[in-house]
Amino acid sequence: MGTPLLRVEDVGKNFGGLSALSNITFDIGDDEMVGLIGPNGAGKSTLIRIITSVLKPTYGTVKFKSRDITGLPISDIVNMGIASTAQIVKPFRRLPVISNAMVSCLCPRIRRTGDWVKSVELRARDALEFCGIADLALESASVLSHGDLKRLELARAIATEPELLLLDEPFGGLNQAETTLIAKSLRRLHKGGRFGRLHSEGPSMLIVEHKLADLMKIVDRVIVIDLGRIIAVGTPEEIVRNREVVKAYIGKEEGQLVS
Repeated sequence: MGTPLLRVEDVGKNFGGLSALSNITFDIGDDEMVGLIGPNGAGKSTLIRIITSVLKPTYGTVKFKSRDITGLPISDIVNMGIASTAQIVKPFRRLPVISNAMVSCLCPRIRRTGDWVKSVELRARDALEFCGIADLALESASVLSHGDLKRLELARAIATEPELLLLDEPFGGLNQAETTLIAKSLRRLHKGGRFGRLHSEGPSMLIVEHKLADLMKIVDRVIVIDLGRIIAVGTPEEIVRNREVVKAYIGKEEGQLVS
């Protein structure tokens, strides 16, 4: 791997006397889908919030394309090419679905591309179409199902055309059909399918998820944290058979994490 797209180096986060993350170090390349897994309370969401600058680390640095972005304003993070989705979806509920997506299309990053042949509305509609909810464009976000809200959250993120996409439990609360649909959309996006047209490459991704069987089908590599520390890094095949990972999840060393 050459210069990584994202470099998290010796990051730690303390809340009072509690250590939530300790000495976290890893890279993500410019053509990777990486899973981030661990038991409840392991520190996964805290790590995502540090990368996106919602939280500042107690120590350590986060670099994006070799630039130190630790603690920069969130708007700067987005305009550099990092987008994220939240575990708890919070759309503008009183606005139509299309308006929710249009907000993302107004960021300076999109304006800098020079591609203003399309209107903001058409760009937003393309993002909704990619996520399979264009037919709901004029509906109020308040009436969407949980699955459709997850897809709206994804549409708002990809509308900024990120180089790195961070997803916090994109399958959470979804049934199997909805999970499969989102998983296929993410893989297609990564391979270069974006807004109804094909690009040479899509964004790299870091995906936090508890539905391990579904996650393992789409990621190239997996990082495992437990009690705020990285305990394993490897391919999905290596991770599901890693004795330390299995022990962290189910409390014993025998067996396999997912079938």
